[in-house]
Amino acid sequence: MKFLQVLSSQVGTRARGGPLISAILMVACATLVRQTPAQQPTPPATAPQAGSAQSQASSVSSALATADQVLGQMSQITGLPIKSPLKKELVSKPQVERYLKDNMHAEYTPAELHGEEAALKAFGIVEPSFNLEDFLVTFYTEQAAGFYDPHRQTMFMADWVEPEQQKIVLAHELTHALQDQSFDLWRFAHSVRDNDDAVNAREALVEGYATLSMMQVMLGTLPIENVPSLDTMLEQGVKQSMSQFPVFSRAPFFLRFQLLFPYVQGMEFCRRALELGGWNRLNQTFADPPRNTREIFKPNLYFGDSATEDSSKPAAARVQTSDVALSPPDALEHTAGVRRVEDNVMGALGYYSLFGQLLTDQESKKVSATWSGDRYLIYEGPSPGQFLLISRTRWTTPEAAADFCADYRTILLNRWIRSGLSKEDDGGIHMAGTATILLRATGARRAMLVRHADECRWFEGASKEQADALTSWIESPR
Repeated sequence: MKFLQVLSSQVGTRARGGPLISAILMVACATLVRQTPAQQPTPPATAPQAGSAQSQASSVSSALATADQVLGQMSQITGLPIKSPLKKELVSKPQVERYLKDNMHAEYTPAELHGEEAALKAFGIVEPSFNLEDFLVTFYTEQAAGFYDPHRQTMFMADWVEPEQQKIVLAHELTHALQDQSFDLWRFAHSVRDNDDAVNAREALVEGYATLSMMQVMLGTLPIENVPSLDTMLEQGVKQSMSQFPVFSRAPFFLRFQLLFPYVQGMEFCRRALELGGWNRLNQTFADPPRNTREIFKPNLYFGDSATEDSSKPAAARVQTSDVALSPPDALEHTAGVRRVEDNVMGALGYYSLFGQLLTDQESKKVSATWSGDRYLIYEGPSPGQFLLISRTRWTTPEAAADFCADYRTILLNRWIRSGLSKEDDGGIHMAGTATILLRATGARRAMLVRHADECRWFEGASKEQADALTSWIESPR
């Protein structure tokens, strides 16, 4: 979903300029360094206590003066050249909050923000009262520690952050500055703007790369690719730091996992490139980036099971996924009081996060490994907040589709039947031509779930008239 780019937008997609979760990562990386032998230098485990206002301002100014030095250090680590001088600016917390709101409104139309919020509600991820814009601004303000903005090509540094923490933030953010100068981050992300899953995969490349470079600074001379179980140690560090970030820690699992994904899973994807050919191999991935988040979860789908460090050998063929078509139904497009508010892709990341919140970790891992393609539509109306979700998904095998359908049937039963909002049709699981009808919920809000070979399709939250209009489509083998 697009909100991921608003939340951690280091790629500069929908709302470039918000800070990443640098503070969480700083604590997590410090945990990693404490667990790793022969590290140098050793950063503080937590941010040092602030002194007087004057000394803090002096410390931040001193850190700002070192930005060019850090930029040169990151260029040496990554092999990315410095192509232009770095623009820098100190900002206060009120300035950050203003910047976030202004940038969000500049990049997101009210309709687009509403569509993102509608998708979260239609999938049952957040409560009906959830306000996405308020959450984003509150979250951003809590996390702010400095950020590079590719749209303005400027490094914004928080004037309340202590110098040692600021250096870690600079290591990450100035890696983005170097990426931007070599790869044009804004264009890199916007070239796949109509597919959220593809955008999320690219963001994982950008953020995973910067996380590795930041960790390399913290580890000193120990090569980052030689550190075992890097993702596990980073996740442990994140858990240990959760209490410092109440907005983040109280967020639903879906939001929390999607926020961490580009850093944790993205880092592991990028480390695979380092193992194969160092920073040069990682830099090459920008010319042929991962196409979806399944490739981030499973790097060998991108690099190939037979990938070796011998660049003279041909690369293994990439595992192919599907572009799933889902045309807006005419009956809904021309219904008075009903409007389409979202049309996009959940991807392996979306369904992993959804199942992790509504089911279990085991089901999450299955869908991230077997996803092949999807598309969903969200309609609202005739009453505000009345959402209809239509989805078409494709899986690697009919067996994988059957597993997904069985799990999603549980979600539908919990949300609509067991809650008393709807009642299950007496027909039970049965065949209708080549389709397997797994669930039909009737009542004021209706749902239907069908499997066709390697596809799983459903709608939920429909009125009787909407359900009647969708039944022939969902049962059709096309």
